Amino acid sequence: MNEKNFELAEKLIGKTYKESSQQAMRKREGLVTSLLSEQKMPEKGWDELSIRQVLDDFALMDSNTFFHGVGVGEREGRIYGGANGLVSQRYFGMAHGIGRSGDIAALQPKAAGSSLLSKLVQQMSRHLIATLGIKTTKGALVLPLATGMAIMMTFLTLRAKKPAAKYVIWPRIDQKTCLKSMISAGLTPLIVENKLEGDQVRTDLPKIRELIDEKGSENILCIFSTTSTFAPRVPDRVVDIAMIAEENDIFHVINNAYGLQQPKCVNLVQEATLKGRVDCFIQSTDKNFMVPVGGSIIASSHPELLKEISLNYPGRASASPVIDLFIQYLSFGLSGYLSQE
Repeated sequence: MNEKNFELAEKLIGKTYKESSQQAMRKREGLVTSLLSEQKMPEKGWDELSIRQVLDDFALMDSNTFFHGVGVGEREGRIYGGANGLVSQRYFGMAHGIGRSGDIAALQPKAAGSSLLSKLVQQMSRHLIATLGIKTTKGALVLPLATGMAIMMTFLTLRAKKPAAKYVIWPRIDQKTCLKSMISAGLTPLIVENKLEGDQVRTDLPKIRELIDEKGSENILCIFSTTSTFAPRVPDRVVDIAMIAEENDIFHVINNAYGLQQPKCVNLVQEATLKGRVDCFIQSTDKNFMVPVGGSIIASSHPELLKEISLNYPGRASASPVIDLFIQYLSFGLSGYLSQE
């Protein structure tokens, strides 16, 4: 409530009760002030009531919740069942989604609250990834797509920058999503079989170099490496791969699907960005933040590449994975998330 309303309330409940309740409400408002000014995961997690309150406040900024307002356009965020319906409650009344037809990261004119939430989540994600140890991270793009589709979007964007290249060098990992992300982008995978070294399955670096010499670096779009895998395969030699990519002017994309929760993977990505070339690294929201399947984070030290990827996204998108991640960031708090390791 504003100051005038508190003055009026004092006439009904008295000064003492008014002041104690006002202090409590101001404390919750302070949480939002810190969030908007710092744009990062809070140090300590919020209580559920505070999270619901900020989501409700954001929802009231969207045009479909305007008081006594009825839109007549084609995109008015109408939900069957009204504000009390289950679908509306699931999305906290935010019906417009995120982005615009020309840019998934653009502001939505009729959804200031949803746009604000989306921008906050991008910044919170960037700060968290840097805090975890990948300090070279300059931007993070949260997409309402699972990891494989986010990888495909990345490949399509890179392909437009190097249209003559059709090959992707890929140290083998037995996971269909990775393979389909390349094929669906119209690319041809050059599969590098791994080598058994003791009791570990490791990257065959000489074979990668051999393929570059054989096909020509101008015909190879990127090297697609992987951090988190299943035993006995260990993470790719991403630092060495980054150096090879830099030497040959080839894009390098890292599948870091599970990696943010694993310090070893975080350290590998950070070292690779410092010693070689890493254009972007991609992680799953459900695998790293315990939210429902459906979201991913593309992170990079090259914000301009993330902008190009966002511009390639066709149409607007569901805000559901972004809302999930926002709630989880506030629920965990940085100290709570780190304690999960």
